[in-house]
Amino acid sequence: MRKSLLSFILIIIFFTAAAQPPTDKRLAGLDTFVLKVLKDWHAAGATIAVVEKGKVVYTGGFGYRDLDKKLPVTENTQFAIGSCTKAFTASMLGMLVKDGKVDLDKPVRNYLPELKFQNEYTNDHVTLRDMMCHRTGLPRHDFSWYASWGSRQEFLERIQYFEPTAELRAKWQYNNFMFMAQGVVIEKLTAKSWEENMAERILKPLGMDNTNLSTKDMEKSPDHSLAFATKDSSIKAIPYRNIDAMGPAGSVNSCAKDMAKWLITWINNGKYNGKEIFPSSYRNDAISIQMAMGGGTPDAENNPDVFINGYGFGWMISSYRGHYRVEHGGGIDGFITTTGFFPSDSIGIFISSNQGGVSTSIRNFIADRMLKLSYRNWSKIQLDAIQKAMAAVKSAKKNDSTGHVFNTKPSHDLKDYVGTYSSKGYGKIEITLNDNMLSSVFNNIPIKVEHYHYDQFNALPQDPSFDGADPFRFTFHTDEKGNISKLTVPFEAGVKDIEFEKETKAIDVNKSDLKKYEGDYEFELAPGKIAKFYIKGEKTLYAFVEGQPEYELVPIDKNKFDLKILKGYSVQFDENEKGEITAASFIQPNGTFKAKRK
Repeated sequence: MRKSLLSFILIIIFFTAAAQPPTDKRLAGLDTFVLKVLKDWHAAGATIAVVEKGKVVYTGGFGYRDLDKKLPVTENTQFAIGSCTKAFTASMLGMLVKDGKVDLDKPVRNYLPELKFQNEYTNDHVTLRDMMCHRTGLPRHDFSWYASWGSRQEFLERIQYFEPTAELRAKWQYNNFMFMAQGVVIEKLTAKSWEENMAERILKPLGMDNTNLSTKDMEKSPDHSLAFATKDSSIKAIPYRNIDAMGPAGSVNSCAKDMAKWLITWINNGKYNGKEIFPSSYRNDAISIQMAMGGGTPDAENNPDVFINGYGFGWMISSYRGHYRVEHGGGIDGFITTTGFFPSDSIGIFISSNQGGVSTSIRNFIADRMLKLSYRNWSKIQLDAIQKAMAAVKSAKKNDSTGHVFNTKPSHDLKDYVGTYSSKGYGKIEITLNDNMLSSVFNNIPIKVEHYHYDQFNALPQDPSFDGADPFRFTFHTDEKGNISKLTVPFEAGVKDIEFEKETKAIDVNKSDLKKYEGDYEFELAPGKIAKFYIKGEKTLYAFVEGQPEYELVPIDKNKFDLKILKGYSVQFDENEKGEITAASFIQPNGTFKAKRK
């Protein structure tokens, strides 16, 4: 569901788990090949399914699902398949089209009016088809949801605050939120959860009894794989990343035996054992290019003979060495998956690994064997590509260091940066100070914060999934009064840095203490113009000036209040030696306006 942030640190792992050799002659040597790839890539284990027409050619596992306990991967071992989930979600919309409950080409607001975008043209015209093939104009904005504990409804509301990078239908841009929203459409149309629909419409009819939709359920399975990452020159198990709220975009956990059934259904025009699971008309649309993804020219160095580049409904379409291929990848913490098939050849392949990038190499090895193509050393090709990419990253880091201004200091004391910063589209960032060092938490991920230069700080997430990744850059900004007022972070390429406004920290004031502020105050520069202060509810002070709305006041210091809905506006009350309030000053960006108590 996003590009892997794991670093590929060279280590040596030897596998003693018994491989499951295939009986089909075309796959002779698969066991030897896979174990070598696991060793070369320093990965723990992989599970594989190969199907042809209506039959299973091979299902099995290699390596370990648990390294410490030396538990082997089997055909029944559950792996998180990430974005390979998307084809499941989209296919349920295909079923609802046949039922007459939805039209993929009508504005989606007909079915989900609460889904909003930044511009009205998109709101009026965007369709489910646009969402299903990633052409809404929105880039990923993944850091809004990743590791967050937000709900599906919360994530839906955030979409309206995302800046687009293209017009509707102008450009293919992958976006997980759009598949989450498709799940919500399914829920609205059926009055059942996405999870209930998945169970009733797909998992039960296909007999995918060893498949579930949450890492909480996967942990309960007697045969499930741990997630792994490399750190300090060793492979270590890492916690699962629970993504239930984004489930329709990537929360399926399955095994080779079950995924074989899913592939057979696609190869056989939406039918399994003669029973229709989804309409053949939908199947044909889903595996046809609905949106071009790019130029589609072959990459002679990394992917020779892989060309054409388009997206259907939850599937990527390309030509692999002259063969029509439909495929989708999936990546979520500790797992990399590929699910795909060759419609014209009636061959399907599923590979999932629990660490590292072995899936592509194994998939291509199997495809070459099944399609009777000449040998290519795909493992070396992929390893060389990784090393080249790592070298490019290293070079980029070196170039970035030239912009670092040394021997600078922050403009404020570190305590002034402390607080809660909020964004309507991305949630909250908490900044704290301990032992004269700033630290942070964003989406439940602890972050180490170190000064870079001036009011910019490097922010490095303390999470296994970010090992080897570059830090984010936190930039703090001041308001016209010189106070730290907001934080910006470049979370999404191609758009303005995401802004997080610093929240006003309210102090607790008793109702009896608030009563001393009540009354009428006359403006000095406008005789006869009155500001009224009064209490509503338990202990909330309000201000009202004729011709203006009522303002709720938030206590922030002794005798000082911020206007809740107006950033940069506050009221400071004057107090005499007897403790009596004598005046109120409205402090605004355009000046200070004093009013004496009548």
